Amino acid sequence: MSIDLGLPQRPLTKKDFTSDQEVRWCPGCGDYVILAAVQAFLPELGVPREQVVFVSGIGCSSRFPYYVETYGMHSIHGRAPAIATGLATSRPDLQVYVVTGDGDALSIGGNHLIHAIRRNVNLTILLFNNQIYGLTKGQYSPTSRVGQVTKSTPLGSVDTPFNPLSLALGAEATFVARVMESDRPLLMDVLRAAHEHQGTALIEIYQNCPIFNDGAFDLIKDRSQQQARLVRLQAGEEVVVGAEGERKVLVRKAHGGVEFVDEAAVDRSAAPGAPGSVVVHDPTNPDPSDAFAISRLDGPEMAHVPVGIFRRVSRPTYDDQVREQVASALHAAGGASGDAELDQLLRGPDTWTVP
Repeated sequence: MSIDLGLPQRPLTKKDFTSDQEVRWCPGCGDYVILAAVQAFLPELGVPREQVVFVSGIGCSSRFPYYVETYGMHSIHGRAPAIATGLATSRPDLQVYVVTGDGDALSIGGNHLIHAIRRNVNLTILLFNNQIYGLTKGQYSPTSRVGQVTKSTPLGSVDTPFNPLSLALGAEATFVARVMESDRPLLMDVLRAAHEHQGTALIEIYQNCPIFNDGAFDLIKDRSQQQARLVRLQAGEEVVVGAEGERKVLVRKAHGGVEFVDEAAVDRSAAPGAPGSVVVHDPTNPDPSDAFAISRLDGPEMAHVPVGIFRRVSRPTYDDQVREQVASALHAAGGASGDAELDQLLRGPDTWTVP
C-alpha cells in the first residue's frame, strides 16, 4: 500500500532522509558511517518516507531514529524487537527496521531478540557490535572478549561472549549477515538483500567505539591483513581465505565441523559432504548446519572472520500468518459484521472497571 498525498512525485535522495537533528556521537564513531550508508540506501527503495520506521532501544546506536527523516521510536531498553513486532504485524504497509547494539540486543533484550528471530517477523535488525557498552561509559558487554579489561571488569572479563550470528542461526533465523561498518559496498549489498527478504533479517555490523574500545577490529580493517583474515562468503563458491599461492580452503572434518587447510592439500575428489570435501557456500540451504559451522570460524584472535550473507532461506512469516488468522476469524464471524461483534465483545459486560 502506498500513501497518496496528492503531491508531485520525484525521486528521493539522501538529503530527503537526513533529519535536521544534530548528530551526537563521539568523533570517529563508526555509527556515522552506518548512518550515511543507510541514508544513501533508503532512496533506492522508492518508498515514501512515511512508510519507513526505525525502532531503537537504548544505547549509542539507539539515537539513530532522530537522525533519519522517517517515522521512528526511541523505545525501551532491549524491547525494540517486541515493539517492532507489533508494528509490523498491525501495519503491513510499513518498512520496519530495528536499530540496536550488542548490549541492548543481547543482554536485557536477548529474550526479545531470539523470539523476533524465531517468529520470522517482517523486519530488518541492524545490530551494531562494538563489544562494549558505550552510552553508559565502558562496561563490558555480552560480546566483550574473555579477559577484556573494562570499567566493570578491572581484572578482566570472565564471561564467555555471545557469537550473535551463531545465536541467531540457533534461533532458526532466515536471514543472517555480517559486515564491517568500513566496508560500504558490502554493507549496501547486504542492506539491499535484507530489504528483498521476507521475514526477519539480522545484520551484525562490526562498529568501532573510539572512546571505550578503540581498535577492536583493527586486525581486519588493516588492508595488509584482510586477505589473510577476512573470509568473504560468496553464494555458490568455495569458502576460501588468503592470497593466491597462500590460499586456504574450507573442508569438512572427519568428526563434524569445518577447518581451513592449505589449498595444495585439498582432495577435490572427495564426495560432497564427506570428510575432507570442500565446503561450497549455499546460504539457501534449508539445513543451517553449514552456516552455523562457518559462523564458528570467528574467534578472539580474528584469524578467520567470515563476512557476507550466511543464510537466506524462505519460511512463512509471523505477521502474515497472524493477519490471515484475524481475517479468517472475521470472515467466520460474518465478514464486516465481525467488526461490530468484536467491538461489542470489548465493550460488553464481561469487563472490569478499575477505579
